[in-house]
Amino acid sequence: MNYFRIFAPVKKVLYIHGFASAGSTGSATQMRNHLYPKGVQVISPDVPVEPLEAMSFLKDFVGREQPTLVVATSMGALYAEQLKGFPRILVNPSFHMARLLTFRGLGKREFRNKRQDGATEFKVDKQMIQEFQQLEKDSFKGIDAKEKALVWGLFGRQDNLVNCQADFVKHYGKEQMVLFDGEHFLNDKVLSKVVMPLVEASLEVKR
Repeated sequence: MNYFRIFAPVKKVLYIHGFASAGSTGSATQMRNHLYPKGVQVISPDVPVEPLEAMSFLKDFVGREQPTLVVATSMGALYAEQLKGFPRILVNPSFHMARLLTFRGLGKREFRNKRQDGATEFKVDKQMIQEFQQLEKDSFKGIDAKEKALVWGLFGRQDNLVNCQADFVKHYGKEQMVLFDGEHFLNDKVLSKVVMPLVEASLEVKR
């Protein structure tokens, strides 16, 4: 007689980091440590620096990995918004990277977190800004009632770097938006008290 063990499908979270960061960011690590005992896998790859390459990379990635949920911060949320069909949590999304980088200036930037390829710095140039401009033209397309229900926007009240609340409300509605006491960059308190409860509710896992 053959015996078969039936395994429940593994739930996966794709974490997409922000600008000048990496998959090794502390937020992804904390999320992974919290969710692993609950049977949830957290994947946080290094996103390519060039915007069009990054978008292509992420579309291929979700097509291959089929994550249960996508959690993205800042620039990562710009990319995640365009990953239609997947439940997504956008934390302090930066939907206007071209404008932000134009204002902050061109030149070399250092990565804030360790990259797998060992790179420690990269360059912001006119080509990068042009690619962001091209990419941003595809934002907020194909949003119907079903798509709206898949997306949550989390916004820090003290975020002095990026404020895209109006963009989010226009396309997804206030009912999908959550305001929290915090700044642009996540800290342990905001992650545990604000982000994780929504993540766990979306994944239908116990706290």
